[in-house]
Amino acid sequence: MNAPVPITPFWSADEVESALRPALAQMEARGVLGYPTETVYGFGGAVDQESVERLVALKRRPPAKPFLLLIAGLDMLTRLDLHLPAYAAQLVARHWPGPLTLVLPGGDRRVPARLRGPEGGIAVRWTPHPGIARLIRAHGDAITSTSANLPGVPPAMTAQEIVTQWTDDVVRGRILVLDGGRLDPSEPSTVLDCTGGRPRVIRPGAIPVSALRESVPKLLGDA
Repeated sequence: MNAPVPITPFWSADEVESALRPALAQMEARGVLGYPTETVYGFGGAVDQESVERLVALKRRPPAKPFLLLIAGLDMLTRLDLHLPAYAAQLVARHWPGPLTLVLPGGDRRVPARLRGPEGGIAVRWTPHPGIARLIRAHGDAITSTSANLPGVPPAMTAQEIVTQWTDDVVRGRILVLDGGRLDPSEPSTVLDCTGGRPRVIRPGAIPVSALRESVPKLLGDA
C-alpha cells in the first residue's frame, strides 16, 4: 500500500499558524510551495536566484514568461527596490489588497532578472488572501507566484489537483502543499504596465478598467 501524500492543512487561522514553520523552512531550503490564493492555487517561494531557478525548472517556464511577486504591505516594495509612480499610488490606495497586478520599474539590485517581464518591470500584487498574507508577513519579504499547473492543464483549484499532477515532487519534498480547500471560480487579476508615463492595460480582469479610470483617467487600453 502506498503511503499517503503529505498535505499541510491551511484553512483555519489555527491551521495557518501551524503551517508557518514548515512553510518557512521550505522556503529557507529553496524549495517550492503550493498554496491557495484569491484566484487559483499557485506555486512560489523565496525571491532569490536559486529559488527562482528551481521554480522555473519545476514549472517548465519559458524565459519570456516571468513570475509575479505577492506582497503583504507597501513596505515590501521598498525592500524590493521597486518604484511606485504617482498614478500607481492612486490605484494602490483604492484597489490593494486586491486582484490588481502592477508591473513596476526598479528592482535592479534586489530582484532576479528572471522575474523581469518584456515591459522591463516586475509584476507585483498585494494579496488579499488572509493565510498567504500571514505567511508573507512571517517570511518578511515577497514570495514568487505562478499558477500551479502543468503546461496545457487548467490551474489547480484544489490541493489534490497539485498532488495528482506533481505526486513525485510532493512525496520527495520538492513541493510543500498548503491545503486551503476548494477555491471558488474567479476572474484573474487585472494587470497594468506602470513602467511608463501612463499606465497601460496588459490584461483585463477582476477589476473593470472603468473602475480603474475613476482613479487614473489617462489609463491606456481597452475597457
